[in-house]
Amino acid sequence: MTLTFDSVLEHALQLPVVERSRIATRLIESVEEPEETAEVSSAWQAEINRRMESIQNGTAKLVPHAEVMTGLRQKLAQQNAARSA
Repeated sequence: MTLTFDSVLEHALQLPVVERSRIATRLIESVEEPEETAEVSSAWQAEINRRMESIQNGTAKLVPHAEVMTGLRQKLAQQNAARSA
């Protein structure tokens, strides 16, 4: 069987979101320059460490998901209303 873009895409889109995300990440990594990936990875790792430390020591302001989504929906509605006016 010869794999084509269309057949791979068709099968990939049937996978759960987590699996599709893993595939997307690997594809992006496969076209990035190794130096670029290492820089970004180390920068992200430093940010992750900083955020985890702030959560663990209690200095982070944690916001529940539902609250974040409500705020985003309100802002989006305001922006849409402003565009329509």
